[in-house]
Amino acid sequence: MAGGSLAPAGVSKERAEQYQGKVTSYVIISCIIAAIGGSIFGYDIGISGGVTSMDGFLQKFFFTVYKNKLHAHENNYCKYNNQGLSAFTSSLYLAGLVASLVASPITRKYGRRASIICGGISFIIGATLNASAVNLALLILGRLMLGVGIGFGNQAIPLYLSEMAPTHLRGGLNMMFQLATTLGIFTANMINFGTEKLRPWGWRLSLGLAAAPALLMTVGGIFLPETPNSLIERGSKEKGKEVLQKIRGTENVHAELQDIIDASELANSIKHPFRNIFERRNRPQLVMAIFMPTFQILTGINSILFYAPVLFQSMGFGGHASLYSSALTGAVLASSTGSFYCNSG
Repeated sequence: MAGGSLAPAGVSKERAEQYQGKVTSYVIISCIIAAIGGSIFGYDIGISGGVTSMDGFLQKFFFTVYKNKLHAHENNYCKYNNQGLSAFTSSLYLAGLVASLVASPITRKYGRRASIICGGISFIIGATLNASAVNLALLILGRLMLGVGIGFGNQAIPLYLSEMAPTHLRGGLNMMFQLATTLGIFTANMINFGTEKLRPWGWRLSLGLAAAPALLMTVGGIFLPETPNSLIERGSKEKGKEVLQKIRGTENVHAELQDIIDASELANSIKHPFRNIFERRNRPQLVMAIFMPTFQILTGINSILFYAPVLFQSMGFGGHASLYSSALTGAVLASSTGSFYCNSG
């Protein structure tokens, strides 16, 4: 919302040069708590593939898959081909897609904190249902609740980070979300590596521990301030000014405050925002916004991360070796993201 490069969106380049403030501890703590939401998404990516490769889990819910797995030395082809197992893994993303569409107007109308808290509560419920599931219906219901939590969190948290961060550090602090995601993947891989030995109930611990970062995010969300941008968008200019002064550590926030007000008024004046996206002047940004994540996904890295233990087992790895290999993959991912974060900072 601020910065000279955003002048066409209602931000004054001259005023951007007058921004004052510092990185307060209030901003750092708020961003760390919010970025934990990224670890929720990462944890689920890493945990699901490991759980679906555990014998105790397969015996409980997918006995046919378990029998196919026992005959892997005879036929290692499509031993995980099961509609119920596919429903377990894919239901989260279907729910996340729908929840993202619902979360957008809620985030705009009720604020970023509301969506963060809703996402955290949904994820806690989902993790609890998964850990205590006694049948496939409860298991999939838990996955759907996890998807709702991810949909709300992934929609609101990056926006919250962007609006809380000072302009010159916005990119770096917002990258905390991605860093937390990769750390969540690695943590999940390591947990699976340990709980696989706790037979036959280790999978319950793996799924249940997903509630830990969600609980931290939910409790933190209760105490987090709303962003100045959100308050001003909803008509609370004085409250927005107070919060902006608090997070910037100075009372001289007139320049940034005015830019936020101008940008908010400009955004509210647009009657058909989604229709405007397709206007000729916005097409370069639209194309980049669509094709960059599309090409990233088409590399196949998401599938590899999600199904890593299953893929390794299908290649002939043992259960223990497949989880160990997945942990190594997660470690490389987390270290690479961390190195990039440090170098960019």
